[in-house]
Amino acid sequence: MRTISSATQAVLDSDNIKMVFLMKLEFANDYYFTSYHSDVVYDGDTYVADGGMFEFDPPKFSSVVDREAYRIVVADQGGVMAGEFSLNVIGKPVSVKVALLDSNGEPMLNVADVLSIYNGFVDAPSITNDFEQKLAIIEGTSPMSDLDMVRSFVTSKAGMDQKSAIDTSFDEIYDNKNTTVKWGKT
Repeated sequence: MRTISSATQAVLDSDNIKMVFLMKLEFANDYYFTSYHSDVVYDGDTYVADGGMFEFDPPKFSSVVDREAYRIVVADQGGVMAGEFSLNVIGKPVSVKVALLDSNGEPMLNVADVLSIYNGFVDAPSITNDFEQKLAIIEGTSPMSDLDMVRSFVTSKAGMDQKSAIDTSFDEIYDNKNTTVKWGKT
């Protein structure tokens, strides 16, 4: 169950709710972006305001289990994201959090005050370029996306060695082993 701090609950109960997004991409390098107008420090990491955070899905609260993916768009002027995508970012962690603004317009950045709205993995990265801007589109997996996945499992000694070098469960299966099985009364 999600716990909400009293400070966060007070802002949520008010008539004026404003928020900023904090996005962390854990690729070959870690990237921290915020939608706030200046850099912010959250949990020891500096989230950069001019890092190119361009578009993101709003937070969704649902009591229905759905298979919808989470989409993030980052401006990629220097080709940094394209370089990361070429190194294969599929399966790399992505997290998006929301920090509410207090009555002074400052983000509430205590760990207890920040709400997590997406934690998942990159599923479908792509780059678009319309001659005005180059955008990196990161689609995160749905928490339910694994329900359709079919994983093949090779049941051989070589197949098990790929999973674990110390597992010996298939070592004697294909060897010439004779086992006497007694049938009937003994």
